[in-house]
Amino acid sequence: MNKLIVKCPINSTSIGNVSVNILRELFELDFDVSLFPVQNSTDLTVYDKIDNSFKSWINSSFRDNQKKVERDIPTLQIWHINNSTERHSSKSFLYTFYELDSPTFTETKICNSHDKVMFSSSCANNLFKEKGLNNSTYIPLGFDRDFHKTDRSYLDENIIHFGLMGKMEKRKHTLKILKIWADTFGNNPKYQLSCAISNHFMSSEILNQSIAAALEGEYYDNINFVPFMKTNSEVNEFMNSINIDLTGLSGAEGWNLPAFNCSCLGKWSCVLNSTSHKDWADNENSILVQPSGKEPSYDGVFFKEGANVNQGNIYSFSSEDIKTAFVLAVANHKQENKKGLELKNRLTYKKSVNSILENIF
Repeated sequence: MNKLIVKCPINSTSIGNVSVNILRELFELDFDVSLFPVQNSTDLTVYDKIDNSFKSWINSSFRDNQKKVERDIPTLQIWHINNSTERHSSKSFLYTFYELDSPTFTETKICNSHDKVMFSSSCANNLFKEKGLNNSTYIPLGFDRDFHKTDRSYLDENIIHFGLMGKMEKRKHTLKILKIWADTFGNNPKYQLSCAISNHFMSSEILNQSIAAALEGEYYDNINFVPFMKTNSEVNEFMNSINIDLTGLSGAEGWNLPAFNCSCLGKWSCVLNSTSHKDWADNENSILVQPSGKEPSYDGVFFKEGANVNQGNIYSFSSEDIKTAFVLAVANHKQENKKGLELKNRLTYKKSVNSILENIF
């Protein structure tokens, strides 16, 4: 039986979702894993579709983690570059998610401390190679098998339903997208926008104030805000309910799970043609928007100017280009995104994990 030490978050975050999917593939490959969850805790609440045998394996891998540690068992970390320097064994491998355009000296040094770094984005991998990193590669993510088409009707068939997912953040252009949509379709009963943009790093008061400021105090009866979805079943219903996804307009991503998953379900996603989006989105499976330039990423919360990590820019867009994308998406919304459906067969977590293991072993 192959052995592996794994450090990763097991929670409702995007990295948590990636971690659980990678662990599930390791479980099915009959790996003996010593599991070290970030913050020394696991929360599987959101994963309501995984089976009990896999849950038991996670729990036992965590419970017995220190009993099974050996110096020469490789360690796989699924985590940010920052805070990945802790070692559990002599061999360290990092699977990580870089989003910006300017790797720092500190980030490059941390990456060099690992035996191998695997980026979820080819753009990120290329940026680090330009900085002299020679121990890295690119491995794409896959479609989460817990998501599936429901073939249900959610709104009147004459209403075109847009969706915006992911935590509210400057990097994701959340408020800009919201404002452009409101200016284009606000209070028009033919269109609906559902926003799942809660951010647990931000108080609900600040979240609501930010939304109100972006909308300049206006109320729109065709924009609704969805509370935090506690299970993947709820997320699946949300994605199935919409015709058009706007999450892909984020200015910098390590993959963009919501936009990718929506595309795999046959939905149309408006996607900014930059960073990791280029690894899966094209003119056949997405409504591509070309960036208009770049802007600093700094928001004082996730990206702080002058820090040792997370420095650089995000890609920006013009409002007119976004409105043009809306028009194209509306024209396509009744047609199933067949090329998007093909993504879930071409990009799978089984393939991701096989590539990870090839690099480790």
